[in-house]
Amino acid sequence: MAEGTVLHADLDAFFASVEQRDDPSLRGRPVIVGGGVVLAASYEAKARGVRTAMGGRQALRMCPDAIVVPPRMDAYTQASRDVFEVFHDTTPLVEGLSIDEAFLEVGGLRLIRGAPSSIAAQLRVDVMQRVGLPISVGVARTKYLAKVASAVSKPEGLLVVPVEGELEFLHGLPVERLWGVGKVTSGKLREARIVTVGDVAAMYEVELVQLLGAASGHHLHALAHNRDPRPVQVGTRRGSMGAQHAIGRGPHSPAELDLALLTLVDRVTRRMRSAGRTGSTVTISIRFGDFTRSTSSHTLPRPTAHTVTVLDVARQLLSSRTGAIKERGITLIGVSIGSLDDSPAQLALPLDVNSGAELDDAIDAVRDKFGSRALRRAVQVGKADHTEAPLLPDRP
Repeated sequence: MAEGTVLHADLDAFFASVEQRDDPSLRGRPVIVGGGVVLAASYEAKARGVRTAMGGRQALRMCPDAIVVPPRMDAYTQASRDVFEVFHDTTPLVEGLSIDEAFLEVGGLRLIRGAPSSIAAQLRVDVMQRVGLPISVGVARTKYLAKVASAVSKPEGLLVVPVEGELEFLHGLPVERLWGVGKVTSGKLREARIVTVGDVAAMYEVELVQLLGAASGHHLHALAHNRDPRPVQVGTRRGSMGAQHAIGRGPHSPAELDLALLTLVDRVTRRMRSAGRTGSTVTISIRFGDFTRSTSSHTLPRPTAHTVTVLDVARQLLSSRTGAIKERGITLIGVSIGSLDDSPAQLALPLDVNSGAELDDAIDAVRDKFGSRALRRAVQVGKADHTEAPLLPDRP
């Protein structure tokens, strides 16, 4: 059977797997990373109903014998670097999606490395032997189908979708496997008795547009027929950087939300400075208690990577959502900075330009030498480490 040449490699229960790797006593046991909210759960905990972003109390009710460990972001970052080194040793064509997943193009390696399925199998072995982490890999002709295949194969699986069997595999899956089908879209589709990808494929495109709107209708119609022409992209400078923090259902005080926001901005701007990037569009995203989402943005007159400048804008954007948060609750905050470029950092505020930049540089230098927790802001002292947030995928 003919095989596609795109691999999607996705680490299994990444944060929890790192904890189980580093502490052998945790292996085979239900592990929850995070306290107030679940940042990650081992498959033993997932089997008991624990899910990412679930409140800590609810998770322990479902799995009272779970072992709760605080997040160690430095350990996860190093593990990610080690895994990506394996990816790049496998093929030069690697497109990172997030801290724990990537696309790999292996079409040019057939003569020296064998079939894509063989390369994928060896990749799983290499990641386990060199980094000690389980990983699932999907192999297909398109990026979309490779990602679906890796998800279906979890945990610790390998799934190859032969070219001649693409639609047969795809059309039997539930509609939720389509990119962009969240809770709201899923509800609309199932209300119309559209429950599988095959049901979507059987519809006329105009019918989907009438049901879901132009953007979603065209997008889902294409995916249902496995039309995804995007190649694996390498070396593209990304257009945004971001992070997010899931919190319990609350209630949450303004001070608690501001602390989460500060931690996110601090993390993202430090990452930007490390990469030599500046950006001008600040965006915050919110997931309310009813799981609907809202985003708002503001564009600065000049690009910056200055923490205080970005934080001031982010606070104003969050403040504009105060009424909705009080009414509907909040379960997640995200911050991203877009319109990135490589120009020297300029502050949007004319005052204290030099002192502000020098303070950022001094803080970065201390954290680079002694670790990210060596220097904390006053409002962070004595607070739980769960406010540290996993990185969002950079956006091209």
